[in-house]
Amino acid sequence: MHRWLGTSLAASLLLTACVTINVYFPAAEAKEAAKEFVDKVIGDPVPATDAKPQPPAGQGGSASLRKPERAFNWLALVGIGTAYAQEKADISIRTPAIQAIQGRMATRFKAQLAAGFDAGALGLTRDGMVELRDASKLALKDRVAITQAVADDNRDRKAVYREVAVANGHPEWEAKIRETFAQQWIASAHGGWWYQDSGGSWKQK
Repeated sequence: MHRWLGTSLAASLLLTACVTINVYFPAAEAKEAAKEFVDKVIGDPVPATDAKPQPPAGQGGSASLRKPERAFNWLALVGIGTAYAQEKADISIRTPAIQAIQGRMATRFKAQLAAGFDAGALGLTRDGMVELRDASKLALKDRVAITQAVADDNRDRKAVYREVAVANGHPEWEAKIRETFAQQWIASAHGGWWYQDSGGSWKQK
């Protein structure tokens, strides 16, 4: 009797522990969301006319959207499977908080930052921030205001990376969101703007 109870308890524990939850970062959707946000801030968005539908699982496409490879599961030998829970691949940027930040950034860009980027005074850093890289390219009367605008913009940038991660239920994605946005700021930058490459060196687009 005791042996049967012990076996039943062990089986129950195995059933309870058999589910593995895999939550993945939807890189493609994050990139699309970042592009939408960035283009609305700096203007001149390029229509995505060459967007391709995602192929069904197992038929190619971005590796970031494929189902994770399953390692051998010895529990399957006794009829216990492993469940893979993948959340809907979507990144929302349409919360009131995010849209408020976007509006502030767009206004600031048009009023102050655009001229600084066009003059070569400002640059996009590799970590998704703005830097005053050459103050000599600004008129003396504009330097204090531009320096303050850069500080304000960087504060909003940090806030939006955090808000996007939190709004999508994964605060731990903040670093990934920031990395994705950093790449998109550079990708959407206008010709002649300065940016940092992966090694931190300044280059002109």
